[in-house]
Amino acid sequence: MSRAVEETNRRMLRARDAMDRAYAQPLDVAALAKIAHVSAAHFTRTFRATFGETPHRYLQRRRVERAMALLRESDRSITDICFEVGFGSPGTFSRTFSEIVGKSPRQYRKEAVVTKVPTCFTMAWTRPSS
Repeated sequence: MSRAVEETNRRMLRARDAMDRAYAQPLDVAALAKIAHVSAAHFTRTFRATFGETPHRYLQRRRVERAMALLRESDRSITDICFEVGFGSPGTFSRTFSEIVGKSPRQYRKEAVVTKVPTCFTMAWTRPSS
């Protein structure tokens, strides 16, 4: 692997790590591109080539993963969870959740099985494929 490719990968990982840390905050491509030290257009193309999905879709999936855990482990309202994980409206949250998970947040909560297994296993088993 060339040094240029390694440096590009490092920059994309830096931006993805920032997304993982601040997934509930409003994040835009310009801010993420700044973290990666590239232009916004180059960031979007390179992120997709590196990770197989757009930055927006990655962030949505990350937020849905956190919402899945909260739906399984708490009795907080779906609306509260929606806003806590960074979605701007319950409608957008429900639509995105359904697209990624294949069922509505309410249905997911109803069918979720809470088991006492290590978190790393739960995350691997329940990670959405989209």
